Amino acid sequence: MSQHSSLRISSVGKRHRNVFKRYERIRKMTETERWGDRQSVYGLPKIKSIQIKVKKAKSEKAEAQPGQAAEIPTSAPAPAAPPKAKEARAKGGKAA
Repeated sequence: MSQHSSLRISSVGKRHRNVFKRYERIRKMTETERWGDRQSVYGLPKIKSIQIKVKKAKSEKAEAQPGQAAEIPTSAPAPAAPPKAKEARAKGGKAA
């Protein structure tokens, strides 16, 4: 029997959060040397959280074959839009 997705713990640490708990803010402040041992744990400053997105590297296959051109999808022209209901009534026709 498999484990339900809501019970998995590993996915919790992967998502980006803007709000930190008190101990997380203290840990971040100690890393940047902004925290002293005698400071109060109340009224801590807000800590900026930055999420960095890493672009995926190009695959070696794409770099090895630069002579091949990528296929460009061709699209057919869009069909004409039917007249709006108000315009049709004004002209004396039935509304769609």
